[in-house]
Amino acid sequence: MGLKQQAISGVLWNSIGKFLAMGIEFIVGIVLARILTPKEFGLIGTIMVVIALSQVFINSGFNQALVRKQNCTQADYSTVFFFNLAVGILFFVVLLLSAGYISKFYNDPEIKPLVQVLGCGLIISSLTMIQSTRLVQQINFKLQTKISVAASIVSGIIAILMALNGFGVWSLVVKYLANQTVNTVLLWIFNRWKPDWIFNIAALKELFGFGSKLLLSGLIGTFFTNIYYVVIGKYFLPADLGFYTRAELFKNLPSQNISDILTSVGYPVLAKVQNDPVQLKAIFRKILTTSFFIVAILMFGMAAIAHSLIITLVGVKWSQSIVYLQMLCFVGLLFPLNSINMNLLNVVGRSDLYLKLQMLSQLLTIPVIIIGVIFGIKSLIFGICINSLLSYMYFSKTAAKFSGYKLKEQLTDIIQPLLLAMVMGIIVFLIDYFTNFNSALTLTLQISTGVLLVIGFGEFVKLKDYVFIKNIIVEHFQKIIN
Repeated sequence: MGLKQQAISGVLWNSIGKFLAMGIEFIVGIVLARILTPKEFGLIGTIMVVIALSQVFINSGFNQALVRKQNCTQADYSTVFFFNLAVGILFFVVLLLSAGYISKFYNDPEIKPLVQVLGCGLIISSLTMIQSTRLVQQINFKLQTKISVAASIVSGIIAILMALNGFGVWSLVVKYLANQTVNTVLLWIFNRWKPDWIFNIAALKELFGFGSKLLLSGLIGTFFTNIYYVVIGKYFLPADLGFYTRAELFKNLPSQNISDILTSVGYPVLAKVQNDPVQLKAIFRKILTTSFFIVAILMFGMAAIAHSLIITLVGVKWSQSIVYLQMLCFVGLLFPLNSINMNLLNVVGRSDLYLKLQMLSQLLTIPVIIIGVIFGIKSLIFGICINSLLSYMYFSKTAAKFSGYKLKEQLTDIIQPLLLAMVMGIIVFLIDYFTNFNSALTLTLQISTGVLLVIGFGEFVKLKDYVFIKNIIVEHFQKIIN
């Protein structure tokens, strides 16, 4: 199988596997949302900002540095492993000692013990980065998918049982820790790599030379991405943050998760052809257009069914999330495009340029935050939408210098899927607007109509991205049958 076919096949079939795990997480989240309150989800949202920032330090950009390096040695792997473990322990201690100050910042005493317990997850996750990185290098996403599905099932069952028995927010804490623990145990069982007692300073410096820029970029990106949680948690009620995080959960299921899949699959494949401009552009172009076709359909569809979706799945008590979700779907539409374009800079070794663009993008977050504090959460989300659009313009222009895939070409390639998604979204939205069925029946009718419209239009005009995905799916099932 050629690299191009391997890349696209990996994207599509790894997507199916990943979405299985994500689907389980989504279903668990729906069940928990019916049992718990928006306030309890808001409390976890405030804490996960600190956890996310700590996790960036643990990674330190070494995973991408290792994937990009052509011939990694046991000394490289072992050195990074012990470094990650040391940083994980360090940040656990930091969280343990600073939990009281974090609690005072949000003026909520409930937060202190939650931060201290959640900090244990940093040590657990620090044990798995090398195992995960080696699977990425081998483009072995099948094993990763099995492990993530198992971790989601086990942690989900535990969390639901705890929620039903009145443990409240602690069921969400245990869910996170159980997921990390199961994932770690299974990675160590099925990935036979073990560290040697080696810590090579020269290897650490070499990898950190590339990874340090990604570390700083990751810190900036994670901080400013999660700063909205901090602002909402600080200046609004915990329940308001719960509504926002619930809307983000729905949006991220197709958007951010597709981006994560494309990055994990595309990065090692593109890294192999970084010195072949023709193949690099061809693979990069196909990944971008195929992903946009999928995301555009899902984002416009989700915005259209937001009302019936939220009322049916999580209930009326979450209705404030509806308008947040509809607005966030525009951000979700652009997120994979931004991520794919930015990821190319790391592929070609320009992590310094990646960092500069990341900093430029995040500077625009400052006025967005000010607007949000003054005018409210809806204005905050509108500002995020504008920021995402501006980011796409200069991310794609910069990436084009290395891929040869110019912004004008990208816009030309995505216009048909965009129009299809818009028309489908409008028609599906009107079903809810002009009918008076119960929410479950409306949701079923909307989804069915949307699927038929996409298939019908794709077959009628032979839309290339639709035909491409269809052919791969048909070929896969023919292999299964035969």
